[in-house]
Amino acid sequence: EVQLQASGGGLVQAGGSLRLSCAASGFTFDDYAIGWIRQAPGKEREGVSCISSSDGNTYYSDSVKGRFTISSDNAKNTVYLQMNSLKPEDTAVYYCAAEEVPSCTNWAGDYWGQGTLVTVSS
Repeated sequence: EVQLQASGGGLVQAGGSLRLSCAASGFTFDDYAIGWIRQAPGKEREGVSCISSSDGNTYYSDSVKGRFTISSDNAKNTVYLQMNSLKPEDTAVYYCAAEEVPSCTNWAGDYWGQGTLVTVSS
């Protein structure tokens, strides 16, 4: 059973940083692309970032490019999202998601974990 455990959310002031973690279990980590999807009240769901566990290929949405960095520790089956220069518009519930695909191209995240709330105050 695919399990994704997200953590690291919290309240931070604009300009601050947070690091989200996603601990994965129940599947072969190297066979999946894993990333983050966020959902803010009244806004459409947004695929924020993705990393291919097999070759490290990454994807970032335009809204976070240059501020967020995704990485993976394959030995720990964990994916991280380092979020810097946070803005109030980054406020959302962030979900870790995984899909059994070799790259982030057309990644949609078939399996979701529980979300972690990120709140950025102005």
